[in-house]
Amino acid sequence: MKTGSGERTGQAPAIAIRRATSADGEGILGCLRSAFEPFQHQYTPGAYSDTVLNRNTLQDRLREMFVFVAVSDSDEVIGTIGCNALDGEGHLRGMAVVPGWQGRGIAQRLLDRAESHLREIGCTRITLDTTEPLKRATRFYVRNGFSATGRLVDFFGMPLFEYQKRL
Repeated sequence: MKTGSGERTGQAPAIAIRRATSADGEGILGCLRSAFEPFQHQYTPGAYSDTVLNRNTLQDRLREMFVFVAVSDSDEVIGTIGCNALDGEGHLRGMAVVPGWQGRGIAQRLLDRAESHLREIGCTRITLDTTEPLKRATRFYVRNGFSATGRLVDFFGMPLFEYQKRL
């Protein structure tokens, strides 16, 4: 999720949250680029590339994960999140909201939908990883019941912090 300094502006607009298809590819890539571009200088080149994806890595994600998109009434992709599950544990990846749409409850709706899906398929725990520059995203996750596990791994030369939530 892109984490700027914008304030919440009220209720979520009339948008739809649905499963992404390959036809959403360019929209997802644009969403990720616009959301993470303000942080590019704080990421290593490898970490940034892995975060914003490209056409090939996006197709891999669509095959390997259940990806949701938030779309406006004009069918513009304005947010995205991916999730997958293994042995009762869910994992979230690639949450982003286009900067002009931040602060309108879209991130909350994306997270709620991903959590609901993971709960439906039997997950009892969800993890996600985040980087130090994404302070606003980290606060959002903590407000939503996630807590740091203390697990830290190297993410293309920068620290990646794991958070978890019990369902």
